[in-house]
Amino acid sequence: MNYLILLLTTIFMVGCTNVEDVSITDVETDSQEVTTVETNKNSEKEETTSVVVDEPIVEETPTQPNNELFSGYKLIEVDGGDLSGYREPNVVVDIGYGEREYWAFTNEYGQLVRVIADEIILQDDSNEPVLSSGRYYSDEAKVPGVESDILDEGHIIADSLGGVANAYNITPQDSKLNRHGDQAYMEEMIRSAGGATNFEAIITYPNTETQIPSSYQYTYTLMGNEIVDTFDNVNPDEVNASLGLTGSKPTETPSSNTSGDISSVDTNGNGQVTIKEAKEAGFSMPITSDHWLYKYMDDRDGDGMVGE
Repeated sequence: MNYLILLLTTIFMVGCTNVEDVSITDVETDSQEVTTVETNKNSEKEETTSVVVDEPIVEETPTQPNNELFSGYKLIEVDGGDLSGYREPNVVVDIGYGEREYWAFTNEYGQLVRVIADEIILQDDSNEPVLSSGRYYSDEAKVPGVESDILDEGHIIADSLGGVANAYNITPQDSKLNRHGDQAYMEEMIRSAGGATNFEAIITYPNTETQIPSSYQYTYTLMGNEIVDTFDNVNPDEVNASLGLTGSKPTETPSSNTSGDISSVDTNGNGQVTIKEAKEAGFSMPITSDHWLYKYMDDRDGDGMVGE
């Protein structure tokens, strides 16, 4: 009996030991499996993190103007009302007022030699801050040469056509040419047509040291027709006289309204007529000194014309 009891006790103890070993083994196995799962999760996290880190390496190149037209020129910004007459050499400047894009180019001597615009957009005095003089700015850049009594601060692209007043749009131009000659005629044609496209101005100089042009060439398209205007920077009256084309001056027809009644034009009743009021009343610009409206208007530069 004692041997039998001892044998059963031994068997029982061995059996318990095996159960504990199995349990321990199972727990260890579960622990290993959990560890494996955690490792896989960490691996997935690491892979995800790797993707996030790698994304910025693929840099997107910002949009840059790829225009061969500007090749060799430095693009700079100049305030439209800058009165300085200095120009930097070999630069290109936007001389269009507001959102207009009119590009002006200088050569290595700082001379303004070219101006281009895909589209000429007329001045909008109802939506733009236009002065009573019809200009965006009260004065123009003092380019060397404009101090002459016979030369104007001539715009390559006039205020009425959306041009600014800095040195990259101003050249010393013969006063008669600017106010009554081919320059004025060209500007009037573009205004009458409501604008122009494919505009290009080529400005030529007699030497590399002056800022006073010797000639201009304008090419532009009006209503499908390409126009080319070429003229010298001289007094057209003197040229016409030398060619024998000057005869007696035609008699100018005065305005039918000589009473001085401006009530239909002076909409705000202040006794003065602005360019905007005159235009809205149907009058064409410029208003010259022989016009009955002239004395009611503000000729700031004293040249005998308002709204030129």
